[in-house]
Amino acid sequence: MLGSPMARVTLVEYADLQCPYCGRWARETLPVLIRDYVRTGKLRIVFNGLAFLGPDSVKALRTLIAAGWQNHLWDLVHGLYARQGAENSGWVTDKLLTDVSSEIRGLDRAKMISASRKHWVEAEMTRAAAAAEAAGVTGTPSFQVGPTGGQMQAVQLASLAPDGIVPAIESALAQ
Repeated sequence: MLGSPMARVTLVEYADLQCPYCGRWARETLPVLIRDYVRTGKLRIVFNGLAFLGPDSVKALRTLIAAGWQNHLWDLVHGLYARQGAENSGWVTDKLLTDVSSEIRGLDRAKMISASRKHWVEAEMTRAAAAAEAAGVTGTPSFQVGPTGGQMQAVQLASLAPDGIVPAIESALAQ
């Protein structure tokens, strides 16, 4: 989760770390949402990682969930999307994960790698996949928005730019 659990509105993101559209959204739109909504306490963002594009997706997501255990999920998301390679090209290497994680202050890489192999990581992957299925997610990136603790609604993006999601956030804030 990014932002305060007390934020008025929650945005749920469903993404695959290999998805080039997810990477574009994270690099171009996410910083705007953090600046304008998360830091002002209006929005929290929940990441539901999916791994359906191939082995690189699975490896990246397992590591991401393990980093989240140390409260560094979003740091690793940022680092991986900044270095995103072509789908199923083998870009998610041990070296890449070491390089990205070494840039994250306070992240214990050895614990992250060890945790990425734990059963609870698989359980979190299953939970996120079930949430995506329940939400009717058929591709990534996909989003839901709604009042924190309330009913979430699917968002159909007009574009990957901030103007593709901001109207839905503003509408939820106005309720």
